[in-house]
Amino acid sequence: MCADKPKPPPGQRRPREGAGGTSGKGSGKGKGRGARVSGRQLATRVKTARGRKTSSTRWLKRQLNDPYVTEAGRLGYRSRAAFKLAELDDRFNFLKPGLRIVDLGAAPGGWSQVAVERVNALGDRGGKVGRVVGIDLQEMETVAGADLLQGDFLDEAAVARLLTALDGPADIVLSDMAAQTTGHTATDHLRIMGLLEAAVDFAAEVLAPSGAFIGKVLKGGTENQLLIGLKRDFRTVRHAKPPASRDSSAESYVIAQGFRRRS
Repeated sequence: MCADKPKPPPGQRRPREGAGGTSGKGSGKGKGRGARVSGRQLATRVKTARGRKTSSTRWLKRQLNDPYVTEAGRLGYRSRAAFKLAELDDRFNFLKPGLRIVDLGAAPGGWSQVAVERVNALGDRGGKVGRVVGIDLQEMETVAGADLLQGDFLDEAAVARLLTALDGPADIVLSDMAAQTTGHTATDHLRIMGLLEAAVDFAAEVLAPSGAFIGKVLKGGTENQLLIGLKRDFRTVRHAKPPASRDSSAESYVIAQGFRRRS
């Protein structure tokens, strides 16, 4: 299998080396590390080892030849998925210093890392300081600047726990959750849409007015009824597939901004 060759849209910021923020002017100020990953790398060939499945060999080859995986390791991100959030934010500009963020299904922590940088949760760039709270069924390693909770966001007590950790309503709810796939397209679509619906309902409980929701969907986008509800509750609803999302993946993201609290 050939390595992915992501083509970031023109105008995206080049990532700065190290963990600090950018020093650029204009819209890039205060955004933290950028999302741009460019350049070609020499392909790494992987031999099929005895006892290793062919599918495992293909996965390993893809990982070794993926520039996003390489860049994630260089920048200290937990996963290549961090670039998906960074690229979506570069395009739609929803993460800003001082905002309160909830990251649903946060493990392994890549999205929380990006959120911490861009809302200045560490307070290391001056100006407004944001807060990031992540929750996942799995126990996670600490992410500097984020409060990570272990539990199910669907539990009745989850809302109170998250709002207490945030010290107020959320400005943005993020969801990169995906149910375990079965290989059956229709079933997988229903499962991830069920998670998305639950995340949207959760967001409606915790979002402040004018807040935003960013969630993963599969090919086919949001279902009609869910889309109607999003358009009722948010001023703008758009779909996007960031460059870091592999061409072979059926995923895309819904970006709903301008929350209008339900009556």
